Amino acid sequence: MNGRVAFATLGCRVNQADTQQLQAALEARGFATVPFGAAADVIVVNTCTVTARAEVSDRQAIRRARRSNPDARVVVTGCWAQTSAADVARESGVDLVVGNADKPRLPALVEEILRTRRGPARIEAGELRGARLTLETPSRARGRSRAFVKVQDGCQHRCAFCIVPRARGDSRSLPPERVADQVRALVAAGHVEITLTGVDLGHYGADLVPRTSLAALLRELVQIAGVRWLRLSSMLPAYFTDDVLEVVTGAPAIAPHFHVPLQSGSDRVLRAMRRPYTVAMYRAVVDRLARAIPGLGLGADVIAGFPGERSEDADATRALVEALPFTYLHVFPYSDRTGTEATTRPGHVDRATIARRAERVRDLGAAKAAAFRRALVGRTEDVLVLETRDRATGGLVGLTGNYVEVVFDGPDTLMRSVATVRLCDADVGMRGVLVSSARGGHE
Repeated sequence: MNGRVAFATLGCRVNQADTQQLQAALEARGFATVPFGAAADVIVVNTCTVTARAEVSDRQAIRRARRSNPDARVVVTGCWAQTSAADVARESGVDLVVGNADKPRLPALVEEILRTRRGPARIEAGELRGARLTLETPSRARGRSRAFVKVQDGCQHRCAFCIVPRARGDSRSLPPERVADQVRALVAAGHVEITLTGVDLGHYGADLVPRTSLAALLRELVQIAGVRWLRLSSMLPAYFTDDVLEVVTGAPAIAPHFHVPLQSGSDRVLRAMRRPYTVAMYRAVVDRLARAIPGLGLGADVIAGFPGERSEDADATRALVEALPFTYLHVFPYSDRTGTEATTRPGHVDRATIARRAERVRDLGAAKAAAFRRALVGRTEDVLVLETRDRATGGLVGLTGNYVEVVFDGPDTLMRSVATVRLCDADVGMRGVLVSSARGGHE
């Protein structure tokens, strides 16, 4: 055994998938995974850089890693490590910086630094141009109820505010036969929910030879026996083609939950952002999903205070959010990202106004989320029981198909299985009563 490794993962589901892959690769080399904060020989911090706030969280995670294990080697990887490797290396206590381009080499690099004396941080953050999607999804996501399969990485779009193409490179896809093999292996290992992740998920397959599509991939995956839910990560509205909509609204295996980034309810701002859709296109996609899927879980991202945003644009965003059946929102105050077009745009909005606009959209999102939960009271739903208990109550936590967390009483033996729960209270979070489970439990 080479030692103990702990992980801290920040940011999106693609990062979560990457961490699962890195964990499996290190365990294959003899490492034992321990919880973050426990005694470890190596701590891997998988970073995000999508906003300025994300980098603050990255720094905090690095400092917590150093404080919890002063003698451990601290390895920083992910998007911040790719775009700002020198800045990461200057953080006290960092031993190794590995960008996204070099993530496949991380396990071998970890073994190297453990064999050498401690010195200045080593940087491995090569060019992403021409990089292939090579990391394999593990055949089992150890200790996790949900498994992630990264089917696509990188992005073909160049939105004015977004640093992700610099952090992830151009779009590239995993061949469909390898995706299907990985899903089968994960299901065989006991994972009944699989989340397909990608930075630009709807672009899946366009780079492959022969060319394929997300719709074709989904048609194959929904036929795999044992999949209770196949969940899609964030996807632009432009990718909800007729073929995709036919699959996601007609296949019972597709979870009734979609995250469709909005960013703004103003066409003028969307054009300035270089977003590949209009408000009318967005409305049409959401309307079709909502008509076809009762109890739809619908999330969106919203940016408040993009340079040049006027009060009437902010009003249009709130009006659109009010009109559409969102069940949760992720609201981001705009922040400059070095190297993006938006930093040079005129009309930067002052911080106080940005904060005020963001708070108003957050309040609206919270009200819609609460109303959605209240509407679920009295229903009986299948939930995937997660691997950790609720901190406040000690109850089990289940995740519905439409992406609502439910707390209920039950034994640890139900973790990582599907249970049927009657939803009975939404005043504080969502509480339920266990009805039955795939493992025979009932009340």
